[in-house]
Amino acid sequence: MCNLQIHSETMNTNKLKIFNDPIYGFIQISDESLYDIIEHPYFQRLRRINQLGLTNMVYPGAIHTRFQHSMGAMHLMKNSLLSLKDKGIEISDEEILAAQQAILLHDIGHGPFSHTLEHHLLFNTSHEEVGSIFLDAINKDLGGILDMAIAINKNKYHKKFLHQLVSSQLDMDRLDYLKRDSYYTGVSEGVIGTNRLIKLLNVVDDQLVVEAKGIYSVEKFLVARRIMYWQVYLHKTVLSAEQLLIEIVKRARQLASSEDKISSSTALNLFLSKKVDAKQLLKDDLLSTFNSLDDFDIMFAIKEWVNHKDRTLSLLCKNILDRHLPKVIIQKEKFDLGNIESLKKKVADNYGISIEETAHFVYSGITSNRAYNQKTDKIFILEKNQKLVDIATASDNFNIRSLSSPVNKYFLCYPKEYQ
Repeated sequence: MCNLQIHSETMNTNKLKIFNDPIYGFIQISDESLYDIIEHPYFQRLRRINQLGLTNMVYPGAIHTRFQHSMGAMHLMKNSLLSLKDKGIEISDEEILAAQQAILLHDIGHGPFSHTLEHHLLFNTSHEEVGSIFLDAINKDLGGILDMAIAINKNKYHKKFLHQLVSSQLDMDRLDYLKRDSYYTGVSEGVIGTNRLIKLLNVVDDQLVVEAKGIYSVEKFLVARRIMYWQVYLHKTVLSAEQLLIEIVKRARQLASSEDKISSSTALNLFLSKKVDAKQLLKDDLLSTFNSLDDFDIMFAIKEWVNHKDRTLSLLCKNILDRHLPKVIIQKEKFDLGNIESLKKKVADNYGISIEETAHFVYSGITSNRAYNQKTDKIFILEKNQKLVDIATASDNFNIRSLSSPVNKYFLCYPKEYQ
């Protein structure tokens, strides 16, 4: 259930609402267009998409939604723009509104269980690509009010710092999800000072920067992001649960392609039985069908598939419902292929399945994290002499420089009874 509660506000129109958010308190909807976006069926779907996939199997409180996150990011966007305007940065009321629209819709393309199944229901298609299609559709439905917001999202608007507030290494998306995910997981190391960071933002030559006295807040932000990735987003048990969900969808797809129909919702059956990409969403008018997909479709199907005649699918689904998750080992080196094959043979003999099917129970991969990427859009510190310096150079904290290097870890998952 979403924790955002709507309260009517006595204003000039009933579309101007106040949302009660557990992170920021009251979030005010100050323009009718924002309300119209929120009320659109494509946006309402985000109420049924978990922000953190299956992270609740480790942190039970992590059941917040993409809807809540989007509302929070919109709130931070408005605060940051008003702060910048107070510093003399030229920002029109139309741009303030368009930037709020842009960040409100930045996650609109996410499918069931967010990143977990991003590349397993649609082929060769990112949630950003789907989001762009959704944006165009919503814009058409609302009479073209999102033209500027779409330009900002695509970084085609002439004020580039507006896009940086939507998508960069220090954007309103990251500021909200770190604080929100920390709150719902109870991982206090992820808490960041969003208010201070926002107040210390500035713009120099169309570049979003942080004033010198905000350097320690940026350091805290980057360290918090690193900790949240290894302790929450890439936690080994979360990884195990989400990989299990992926294997369920893979097996269901194999069966759906060989059977007339696999028991699931109409929408899920379509995307399991066909290879649909972004072009086909538009060509075959499947956007509304994709919009009807959410976490509930997946969980309903899993509950049905527990009784499926296919032993592999049935076992996988029972494991996730009972939280009988695979054992996961994480290390810096690649795993020995001989050991993996040996594990697969044991599983095949014990479960009575083919060696090919054991790929759903024994599998390895790589996970990577880089808290700060110096090769993309950098976080610049505005020093007192007015020079712009990359945070990795400006900081006297050696750990910040080390955060710019990617950390790769290899993982191996297999049934616990073989540990």
